[in-house]
Amino acid sequence: MSALRNGRNVTLISPRRMGKTGLIHHTFHLIKGKDKNVSCYYVDLYQTDSFASLVRQLANAVLGTLDTRETKVMKSVAAFFKSLRPTLSLDPITGEPSFSVDLQPQTAEHSLTEIFQYLEQSGRQCYIAFDEFQSIEGYDDKNVEALLRSYIQRLSSVHFVFSGSQRHLLEEMFASAARPFFQSTQMMPLKEIAEESYYSFAKDKFKGHGQQLTEDGFHTVYTLLHGHTWYVQMVLNRLYESYDPVITPAIVSQTIQVITEESEATYQTFLRLITPFQRRLLRAIASEGSVKEVLGKDFLMKYHLGAPSTVRSAVKSLVDKELLLDQNDSYEVYDRFFGIWLARER
Repeated sequence: MSALRNGRNVTLISPRRMGKTGLIHHTFHLIKGKDKNVSCYYVDLYQTDSFASLVRQLANAVLGTLDTRETKVMKSVAAFFKSLRPTLSLDPITGEPSFSVDLQPQTAEHSLTEIFQYLEQSGRQCYIAFDEFQSIEGYDDKNVEALLRSYIQRLSSVHFVFSGSQRHLLEEMFASAARPFFQSTQMMPLKEIAEESYYSFAKDKFKGHGQQLTEDGFHTVYTLLHGHTWYVQMVLNRLYESYDPVITPAIVSQTIQVITEESEATYQTFLRLITPFQRRLLRAIASEGSVKEVLGKDFLMKYHLGAPSTVRSAVKSLVDKELLLDQNDSYEVYDRFFGIWLARER
C-alpha cells in the first residue's frame, strides 16, 4: 500500500498458491476503504495469448467497474472508447447490466491508448494489477514489453502491480539492463507466513470452533508442507471440519494421507508424462524434502543418479514443467502433496 500510494510500481513474486492474488485483492480492498477517490483493477493474464487479449482483459476490467445504470454513462463510454466498441448486455438471471468489448487485433494498440487516457483523465488515482505477468513472454507479438513500458512511464495517476509465479522470467524482465522494465519497479518477494504468526491465527480459529490445535500439531502441518499457504490451508480446513477435539501430529498425518490418496490417480498421470530418469530424480528430491546441492556428489551417489550433466538437464525440464520448484538455494517438489505421496511411494 505504501509503495502504490507513493507512486512506486511493484513486482510481486512467489510460487503459485502462496497467496499473491489474495494479497492483491486484500490490498485493493484496504486502499479503497481508506480513500474513496481511487479505482483498482485486477487483470489475470494467465489465459491470455496475445497483446490483443491482454488489452481485451484490461478493457473488461475497467469497464466492469463502471455504473452502467445511467444512460448518459453508457453514451459517454461508447463515445470515449471508440476503438473498443463496448456493448451493453443484461444478465438473464439478475437483470444487471454489464459491458463487454469487441476488440480487433489491429486496433489493440490504439485501444490501449484510449484506456490509459480514460484512466488518466478520470480524476482518480488508479491501481492496476497484472497477475501472471510473465505470460506476455509467450506472446507471438513483438516488443510487447517495450510497448507497455512506453505507455506506463508516461502515466502519473496510474500505478501497477506486476505479479507472477515464474521467478526467473520476472527477474529477467525487471532486473536485466537489457530489458525495457529494468529497475522500474520495487521488487517484492512473497514468502511463507511466519510459523508463529500463522499458528496464532489458526489456533484462535480452532478455539472458536471448540477445538484445540496443539502447537506440535500445527508444526507438523507447517513443516511437512514447507509453510506453503494453499496447502496448509487445505489441511487446516479438513481438520476444522473433522471436529476432533484435540488436533495432534498423528491426526494431522492421517489427514494428509487421506488428501494425497484422493489425488493418487492425478499423481500417476504426472509420472506418466515424464521420463523414467526424471521420475527417479523427482522421487529422490521428494525423499529429501529439499535439496540444496542437487548436483552434489553425495546426493548423486545416494540415489545412483549418474552424471551431473544428465541431472542438470532433467532438473531444467522438471522446473519448466512446474513439477520442481527452484527456490534459488534449493529444489523442492512444487506440489507439496505430490511430494509427500512420492516420498511415501518409494
